[in-house]
Amino acid sequence: MAQYWLFKSEPFKWSWEQQKARGAAGEEWDGIRNYQARNNMRAMKLGDKAFFYHSNEGLQIVGIVEICKEIHPDSTTDDPRWECVDVRAVCDMPQPVTLKAVKANPRLSEMALVTSMRLSVQPVTEDEWLEVCRMGGLDDPPR
Repeated sequence: MAQYWLFKSEPFKWSWEQQKARGAAGEEWDGIRNYQARNNMRAMKLGDKAFFYHSNEGLQIVGIVEICKEIHPDSTTDDPRWECVDVRAVCDMPQPVTLKAVKANPRLSEMALVTSMRLSVQPVTEDEWLEVCRMGGLDDPPR
């Protein structure tokens, strides 16, 4: 069964446009130095889908990525504690979904984006996935 996630990125460090430019090869989701975020990546499987969220600037879900390589050592450090997955762009969110809109939606009140604001890699339930996709104008969301 597919799992769903959300990855946060500051656009000035790694933007949705940069992610899309990587094409089918995807890109390492490196630099994570939080155990809970790392453990979330450890639970990911090939083909899992995730929201790409612009944090700090924009504060909105702008696209969807999929896991294209499961957990492996993070190439940005020699510390074996830190691992990452690779992700590739799947599609744009037709209408970006803002944090304000997520917080205003009672169906999303328990979403990690609302309850665990600082966590950079978060789980998303299937119901949350479908609701955010609906809000973003995706009639047939990737699963």
